[in-house]
Amino acid sequence: MTRSTRLDALFKKELRLPLATRLTLNFLFIIIISSGIFTFVGVRIISDLISDEADERVRNDLNAARMIYMHEIDHVSQAAKFTAARTFIEDILLKDDFSRTYIDELTWFKVNEDLDMLTIADKNGRVVLQTNDPDRRGDDQSDQELVKIVLRDKKPVAGTTIFSVEELQQESPSLVDRSHFVFVDTPMARQRTDTEQSAGMMLMAAVPVFDNSGSLIGVVYAGTLLNRNYKIVDEVKNTVFQGVVYKDKDIGTSTIFQNDVRISTNVHNENGSRAIGTRIAEDVYKHVIVNGEQYVGQAYVVNDWYLAAYEPIRSLTGDIIGILYVGILEQKYTDIKHRATLIFLGISLAGVLLSTLTTLLISRRISTSIGNLVAASKELTQGNLETTVEKTTHDEIGELADHFNLMAGALRERDEKLKDFTRKKIMESERLALIGQLSANVAHELNNPLQGIITYSHLLLEENTFSDEAKESVNKIVVQANRCRDIIRGLLDFSRHKTPDKMLCSVNNLLRGCISLVEKQAAFHNIKVAMDLDDQLPMVILDPSQIERVFLNLVINAADAMDGNGQLTLSTRLNPAKSCIEISVQDNGHGISEENIEKIFDPFFTTKETGHGVGLGLAISYGIIKDHNGNISVESETGKGTTFTVSFPLAKVKNENNGN
Repeated sequence: MTRSTRLDALFKKELRLPLATRLTLNFLFIIIISSGIFTFVGVRIISDLISDEADERVRNDLNAARMIYMHEIDHVSQAAKFTAARTFIEDILLKDDFSRTYIDELTWFKVNEDLDMLTIADKNGRVVLQTNDPDRRGDDQSDQELVKIVLRDKKPVAGTTIFSVEELQQESPSLVDRSHFVFVDTPMARQRTDTEQSAGMMLMAAVPVFDNSGSLIGVVYAGTLLNRNYKIVDEVKNTVFQGVVYKDKDIGTSTIFQNDVRISTNVHNENGSRAIGTRIAEDVYKHVIVNGEQYVGQAYVVNDWYLAAYEPIRSLTGDIIGILYVGILEQKYTDIKHRATLIFLGISLAGVLLSTLTTLLISRRISTSIGNLVAASKELTQGNLETTVEKTTHDEIGELADHFNLMAGALRERDEKLKDFTRKKIMESERLALIGQLSANVAHELNNPLQGIITYSHLLLEENTFSDEAKESVNKIVVQANRCRDIIRGLLDFSRHKTPDKMLCSVNNLLRGCISLVEKQAAFHNIKVAMDLDDQLPMVILDPSQIERVFLNLVINAADAMDGNGQLTLSTRLNPAKSCIEISVQDNGHGISEENIEKIFDPFFTTKETGHGVGLGLAISYGIIKDHNGNISVESETGKGTTFTVSFPLAKVKNENNGN
């Protein structure tokens, strides 16, 4: 032994560990790996659940914010409808009655309903009275979006619209001041060339006014400017988030955007002021304004990360003019995830330690029992089926010992059954071989005297010395002798295994040859033969004489099934999916019953009348097809006909393109 070999042997000897230690190390490895995987998956699942819960909450918060927003639109609409229904509105429109009482009443109503404008226009859209400046009349508002719709449809409308600087100036200079914003630089906002905006976003409602005859005489429209109006966003904050604070920050915020600019918000800058004039992050802008879709997810809002929900605000014409936003401070959910992760890790670590201690105890307990099982297994693999294992515990190891003993007993029983089955099969095979040899010998010995009976019977028939009764008896002898000869020939063919003499040939030509052999026979005079042969069918290697015998047998059987009157259809085709060629022989005869179709390939089974067949034709054909690695199947329906399908594999096929 070389020095290197000795070192290797020593090294291996030193590394040999007791079973209990190996079990402990293996279990510990599995515990650590599985605990790591479970911890990772568990933390991920908890994180996803928290994120999903936050997303679901912010969606619900957005729904609530939308309801508050729509409620404010409805409030403006109800104010406009109430004003239009006042009786003195008709006096203002038809009689130009601008008494101070009417003006004071409308002005008080505007202030009381917290409206920024309440205006009356005539049927042409020209201002008759506006509460912000009662002395100003005649401004043309017929092109204003909502007024235009009312004049056209004569129905009330309400929604969100954009007022230009000129339109705001016509109502009140103070509205122009509220609508003007200088953009504030905002992290992650999109680049814009302009630095300020002056148009205003208005919640507006317009209502038609009719006289007693039902004719349109004017329009009342009211509106609330959203720019620097914090009523809606603060109501959302107080209603939805209830003013909850987390780490000195509002847990939830709400904002109304005009395009991408915050015009009403309770998001605060670092100095504590409302972040009006700041702008939305570019990725959210593209999602909501450009694509017109709702956005739910993480978003950077001015100076912090939020779990936010945005949806577009559309005008009555469907144009996206702004965004409604609600958001929950992400920091709270991040802290929840961190705490859950730490708790999960602590539980997993405690589980690993406890599992390790338990493994040490279990491994020492089961090592002895496992050793006994290993020894018994070795005995079993060496062929000792009498071996058993002594049960030393009443736990799973004890059950394993019981099952091992049961397995050994089952193996012994199976071994005996297998030996008995093998003996029976050998005896059966020998008996079948003996019967086959005896059948062949008996058939051969009977064939010569039977041939003599047939010959002399025919000679007797040629003599005219018999009476009619005697001649009928001789005829019966001839018929029965011929039947015996057919049975003997079938037995010889069935018992004799002839190796196919295979060659490359055309199946189409074989079918044509079979038809030419039988078409002149009397049984085929009233049978119409239809041939549907694939001209591109490949040539196949087979024994033409044996296969011709198969086809002749199928064709003759078909003629018998049709009682000599019907249609016989022969077809060939290539089946690329099964990599084979298929030959079908179809008749429209009486068919085969369900109880007989499983027996037709059995030797000596026939449905023909006595004297018209011995039941060996299909059995012999089946054997020939199997010798060619082919397959034969049958489909039949009583009273409608039968189809036999023969297939040969394409393992040894050459393409035939000569039209055969």
